[in-house]
Amino acid sequence: MTRLQRLARHNGLALEYDHGPVPESTLETILRGLGIDPEAEPEGDGAPTRMTVPDDARCHLPGDLRRRPGWGVFGQLYELRSDRNWGIGDFTDLARLARVCGAAGADFLGVNPLHALFLANPEQASPFSPSNRRFLNPLYIAPDALGCAEPDGVARLRAADVVDYSGVVAAKIPALRASFDSFDGDPAFDAFVADGGEALRRHALFETISARQAAIGGSAGWMGWPEDLRDPASEAVAAVAAQAADDLRFHLWLQWTARRQLGEAQAAALASGMRLGLYLDLAVGEAPDGSSTWAGAAAALPGVSVGAPPDMFSQTGQGWGLAAPSPVKLEEAGFEPFRQMIRAQLRDAGALRIDHAMALWQLFLIPHGRPPADGAHLRYPMAAMLRVLAEESRAAEAVVIGEDLGWVPEGFRPAMERANVLAYRIVVFEQTEDGFKPASAYPETAIACLSTHDLPVLSNWWRGDDIARRREHGLVSEIDTALHQAHRVKERGWMLDLVGLDAPRPDPLPHRERGGANHEDGTRLPVPDGEGVGVRGRHEDLTAETDRPDPLYDTVPDGFLQAAHRFIAGTPCLLAGVRLADLVGPDAPTNLPGVPEGPDGYPNWRPRSPTPVDAIADAPRFRAVTKIMREARPR
Repeated sequence: MTRLQRLARHNGLALEYDHGPVPESTLETILRGLGIDPEAEPEGDGAPTRMTVPDDARCHLPGDLRRRPGWGVFGQLYELRSDRNWGIGDFTDLARLARVCGAAGADFLGVNPLHALFLANPEQASPFSPSNRRFLNPLYIAPDALGCAEPDGVARLRAADVVDYSGVVAAKIPALRASFDSFDGDPAFDAFVADGGEALRRHALFETISARQAAIGGSAGWMGWPEDLRDPASEAVAAVAAQAADDLRFHLWLQWTARRQLGEAQAAALASGMRLGLYLDLAVGEAPDGSSTWAGAAAALPGVSVGAPPDMFSQTGQGWGLAAPSPVKLEEAGFEPFRQMIRAQLRDAGALRIDHAMALWQLFLIPHGRPPADGAHLRYPMAAMLRVLAEESRAAEAVVIGEDLGWVPEGFRPAMERANVLAYRIVVFEQTEDGFKPASAYPETAIACLSTHDLPVLSNWWRGDDIARRREHGLVSEIDTALHQAHRVKERGWMLDLVGLDAPRPDPLPHRERGGANHEDGTRLPVPDGEGVGVRGRHEDLTAETDRPDPLYDTVPDGFLQAAHRFIAGTPCLLAGVRLADLVGPDAPTNLPGVPEGPDGYPNWRPRSPTPVDAIADAPRFRAVTKIMREARPR
């Protein structure tokens, strides 16, 4: 081991992972970002090497859930359709849906992250790439609840099958500004601003400058601003704050209005009988040029971004383009930025999902300009972060769920269980070489569900649409696509066995030539019978079945959706989640990880439900599945 490697390991950097050794240039970049000279010798105690869970780091977990496990519904707020919203689901839709789900017996209603994005760049729409996780996205404000007149063009936005974010901003923000201009003040607003302090003021100031820069053809993000505006403490920034005091106050008002309407939605959820109410989502990081990094609250590491190493879903790995917090700066700040961020999520929620919960222990960091395969894992002070998380969870009496999908370090799940952080159990991932795991194999301290926003709805999973899309967008090779197709054939049979459904089985892909990939010499690749072929296996004669001649590939068995939900309802997990899109659409993928926007990409975070909120309660699949869940998991 070299001196650099010893220094890196001492400071919490992994030296290798499944893909191979970490380049020394990566180690040097991350060490410098931590403020450590790569030429230095190791000093001090070094980064933690064990996943320690302090005795006082136990998140809130109602005893009532152990006696009567719960269930709920989760979906994307923006995808909701109604006859009154302005082309994007809003907080009034959320309150109405909460009443519908509560009446159906649900204990929670989960939504995508509601974090502040970039109002001045509305096409930067991913809720998992926010400008600031502490504040809310004003596009979810319901203008009609404020008495705003509906402008021309809203009918077109409302009828669209995908969210037109630029159109929504063009319609909503002027209307909201007109409402603000008639605002005479309110002691509750003054208290909100005072409570938000400098962090809220800086976010509003960021939005003010961002809007001004975008209006003159500049950047919404601060890294593209003139040099004198990049420092929030500069004289130039102070001058903008003085000149645009009314604009700054408008952005403060937007946050106050969004927070009030979200609070009303949580009140509606609890009044409907839900035990938890709203189940919010915390993104793993923030945009490098957003409000949080500009204000300094993100304590970001320079020169790197967060991502994921190569895996079966993306053979080149994934770069998420998110700023990574510095563990050194977090400790120096007494973890106050982390505490305030968690507190903001729990203000109007009874449950919180932490995306990529492994970030409590480590993050995969990729140097700027390098491929994901050149990244490295950096450890974080998990014990201290868990203590803060647990304190805020108990104070708010809110349940915490840790999304622990992907590569999970050994010992992480037991550590989360000790901390009362519920694990994620996605049925399609819970399998061995012999089939899907039975319900008895699921842990109690977990939430069981069929899929997430990064996975297809159940009908599309059956058809293998997710495999075809990964191939279409170049995320996996032809041969791995073939392996995944062959494995999906086995998975379909396993799934029918798991849920106890007697239905025709798809063709087991006997060894015969079909449409598929070619050998390098141009000859067709035959399709084997799939025996002994796993997702991670290799077979030189395997190919994708691109023409899918067997009609059973496209025919979802009768009762399959209900049987699958009956299965998750029967697990010992304290919570079970029903994906709204499985019940009322949209069938189109919510998000294709690794696929960019554009004509050759995919409209991530844009598909809208075909079913209006007020029609959901009477939708046949909604009624059938919620009846199953309600009877299996009564309040």
